[in-house]
Amino acid sequence: MFRSFFLLFAIVFSLHALSNYEMLKRANGFLKSNNKSNQFRAYNDYKNLYLRALMQDDKKLLKNALYGIVKSGKKLHIDVAQYEKELHGFSKKSKYVKTYKKKKKTAPKKKIVVKASSHLKLVTWKSGKLLLKFDKALNKNSLNYFSKYDVKRKKYQYIFDIHAALRASQTLRKNGIDKIKIVQQNFKTMRLLIEDTNRLKINFTKTKTTLTITIQKRVLKKKKTKKVSHPAIAPVRLDRNKIIVIDAGHGGKDPGAIGYRRYREKVVVLSIARDLASILKNRGFKVYMTRSKDYFVKLSNRTKYANRKHADIFISIHANAVSLKNAAKAQGLETYFLSKSRSSRAKRVAAKENKADLSEMDYYGKESFLSTLNSHNIVAANKLAIDLQRGALASLNKHYKNVQDAGVREGPFWVLVGAQMPSVLVEVGFITHPVEAKRLVNTQYQKRLATGLANGVERYFLNN
Repeated sequence: MFRSFFLLFAIVFSLHALSNYEMLKRANGFLKSNNKSNQFRAYNDYKNLYLRALMQDDKKLLKNALYGIVKSGKKLHIDVAQYEKELHGFSKKSKYVKTYKKKKKTAPKKKIVVKASSHLKLVTWKSGKLLLKFDKALNKNSLNYFSKYDVKRKKYQYIFDIHAALRASQTLRKNGIDKIKIVQQNFKTMRLLIEDTNRLKINFTKTKTTLTITIQKRVLKKKKTKKVSHPAIAPVRLDRNKIIVIDAGHGGKDPGAIGYRRYREKVVVLSIARDLASILKNRGFKVYMTRSKDYFVKLSNRTKYANRKHADIFISIHANAVSLKNAAKAQGLETYFLSKSRSSRAKRVAAKENKADLSEMDYYGKESFLSTLNSHNIVAANKLAIDLQRGALASLNKHYKNVQDAGVREGPFWVLVGAQMPSVLVEVGFITHPVEAKRLVNTQYQKRLATGLANGVERYFLNN
């Protein structure tokens, strides 16, 4: 059923997609980049090509797709063992071909049709203010404003993403401002970019059809003898209406894993979940917790709660564990997103976390359920998992040595089943490891870990 759904999705999507040659060429280009976002785009393109190859019974394309999935997946720390095994299954005589022959064009390319709720009619300056006038009213969800600092180019950027279309890109001029540009970002979003080497004060008001923007001119300051560095500033977003549900694993009668010096998983993860919820609330997000104290919540009820709250993402916090004989060896932080298991490691971890499920559904029923639910959220959940993993590791590595990256993986976690939004499970470390366990019960470590996860959430919403 799971495979059939994806094949059906691929058939529908391919009607408007790039050709196999164009997508493969694009994926190969993304793969060469050192940028994580481009590498993920490559991974996503290769997965789409894999589905096309199965549908079209194209072995050459299948080999190219498998090769790309394995290579890009390893760069992103994604478990691709199943695809690697399938790639090795080809005959040794059949070699991977890096290029894919371009088919003759039978018809000219169709022009991309921009679909947006309104169109930009006029751009003008009035009394020093920038006015953007549209042919239809802008609703509250049509506008997204945020700012960021480009460390490489040393530029402050102020960005308006508007659900609208424009006839052609425009470059505007204003004294004291380095750059003002309007472009069509994608088929439904136009972007206004204001950029300068110094901080600017941006104010805007929105009526039904007009967006009015006030830009404070650059203020020249006296040169300082000391060199001033511009640290990367966190994105400032005004659309903080995102809803996040944080789930602290286990609780009450279910202690979770019992680790080094009898540390209990349910206590550690609740403390980290509280810190994460507090940080995200302070940053303006709407945050709910499946449990805020030490009591038991049935696994299936956790995602039901997230669905009732109409959450945009669901994050379940857990701590890993192994047997006493392997306690000194197993360590590291890893993040899982829901799928059918592709490795024995994922099965082992999922079995531990699924232990608290008291439902009457048998093993085969759960396997069938896992194959049909959440398929439309898997790609988004994969992106969220990567951003959380990167954020947590970046925060911890600033203060601690030998923080292990155990990677982003796929797993059949029952606590994620039924979520109608991108959902992930974070294993914050091994509570059985002597060093890692001591860190996990330390309040300073917990707050730094939570800060990193919050940064990952910021990055996910910024890029998606």
